[in-house]
Amino acid sequence: MKALAAMPKHDDEETSALVPPPTQNQSTEDGAPPCDSNNTGSMAVDQAAQVQQSTEKPSWMRVLPTKGIGLVMSSLVVLAMLVGTTSSGWTIPLGSYSFLLGSGAAAGHGQHGRAPHHHSPASPRVPIPFNCGNETSFPYPRACPRAATSPSPSPAATPSTVEQHRPAAPPLSCPDYFRFIHSDLSPWRDQGITREAVELARDKATFRLVIVGGRAYVEKIRPAFQTRDVFTLWGVLQLLSRYPGRVPDLDLMFFCGDIAVVRRRAFPDPAAAPPLFMYCKDDGALDIVFPDWTFWGWPEVNVRPWAPFLEEVARENRRVAWNDRQPYAFWKGNPGVGGARRDLMRCNFNATSGVDWNARLVRQDWGVAGRTGYKDSDMAKQCLYRYKIYVQGRGWSVSNKYIMSCDSPMLSIDTPFQDFFSRGLFAGKHYWPINATRKCPSIKFAVDWGNAHPAQAQRMGHEGSAFAQEDLAMDYVYDYMLHLLTSYAKLLRYKPTVPEKAVELCLESIACPAGGRAREFLIQSMERYVADYEPCTLPPPFTDQEVAEMASRNEEARNKVRTMEEAVEKET
Repeated sequence: MKALAAMPKHDDEETSALVPPPTQNQSTEDGAPPCDSNNTGSMAVDQAAQVQQSTEKPSWMRVLPTKGIGLVMSSLVVLAMLVGTTSSGWTIPLGSYSFLLGSGAAAGHGQHGRAPHHHSPASPRVPIPFNCGNETSFPYPRACPRAATSPSPSPAATPSTVEQHRPAAPPLSCPDYFRFIHSDLSPWRDQGITREAVELARDKATFRLVIVGGRAYVEKIRPAFQTRDVFTLWGVLQLLSRYPGRVPDLDLMFFCGDIAVVRRRAFPDPAAAPPLFMYCKDDGALDIVFPDWTFWGWPEVNVRPWAPFLEEVARENRRVAWNDRQPYAFWKGNPGVGGARRDLMRCNFNATSGVDWNARLVRQDWGVAGRTGYKDSDMAKQCLYRYKIYVQGRGWSVSNKYIMSCDSPMLSIDTPFQDFFSRGLFAGKHYWPINATRKCPSIKFAVDWGNAHPAQAQRMGHEGSAFAQEDLAMDYVYDYMLHLLTSYAKLLRYKPTVPEKAVELCLESIACPAGGRAREFLIQSMERYVADYEPCTLPPPFTDQEVAEMASRNEEARNKVRTMEEAVEKET
């Protein structure tokens, strides 16, 4: 397919990294305009060409009517809110105002202590082949090698080398947010998915992905914004390499936009809805949620792949202790992409009037950031405040996971948008809920309360950061992808075949022609070895009772925060 050929190569990486200003009402949450429907794009990433397109961020939505999740909810939220006086002299009452998990300070990360996957020490690990050949000449060969990268036989069928090296220990249980896989696929659980149903999503999809015999084929339907499609597909290729022979044949449509487009109201019978994968959803959407592209990197704005970012932010968390951080709530981003962010800027400190809502809010100009080498845009080095604010852009924001990883309590402004993992977060444990209709006083109260109760505040910061480091480690991101795609493939009522206009993708066809920062991030996020362990075990679907309990407990936490805020306001 011609549209997948490499873009022309340029050397001016700094210039290519600049993000154009937003246009009209299509700006993205970080200030760049959304994708141009006339852009031809490229699957073989060239940093200079791709980066000059604009920067839109996705919006995520949820399936179940709650922001909290899981069996852990049964132990939810109840850290006694001790009597204390805030810096403004407010007295927070004791007793009924307890809504956090547990009590006391957390000594360190990992309150739930989720274990990582364990590699077998008994035998050497199997490397994943990758070879760009003679890199002194250009263009590089883009044909996908056969023998070198053919997937290993399915472990279920043949005792392959990978299987022989697997440890005898049983696989770990997946985090509870994996249970939303069942929820996302539930519309088609009884009747299955036909080829016609998949084709019905064509008018909304960015690309069609077909996997046959462990090899990936892509039909590009319309341009994606920047390199979202490329890095999403790169993640799929990593999955195929990491778990060779484990991903079944499948056929799916993928949308790389911000707002879910398969609306529930358009399909009284959800089984008639087209299955469409994307990065987010809300209660009114039927889209199937998939990990976003930034887990493998976002070169246009210098956001590193998730795994090396986690290593750096862990070092930064150790470098600056919570008590030594600025006692305010911090947010940095482009407020021009949505009403929620513009409204948030009202909460900034006003030196003229002296009004201080305990918020320190910084406007991000990605154009300036690009010209200065992003020296002030390193998110791992923004963990200098005791509290971090999360606010939606056009919808959900990829910034959620970075904000939560800082060891500082995340003050999350209420939003209906959810991605695949944020459905596993719940109020009072992983974040402090901020009322979207009264952001400023809600933020001030949260900061005052946390500064007056540092042990409990630190515990919440640790819980959120531990979730990011443990439950959202790349091992589990890949396992989520594997379980989602395997479960989806089981619903197909036809045998997938390679579309006429599809091209084959492999590690070499994407990474070898890439240049600049894109090439750097692709190589950084590449899996080096075949997994020598079983993926985690997918938990069962939620019961109706569990869904109701999650919604009730989550709302209870929000109500208690509102009650505390109202009590303090009456005293003042």
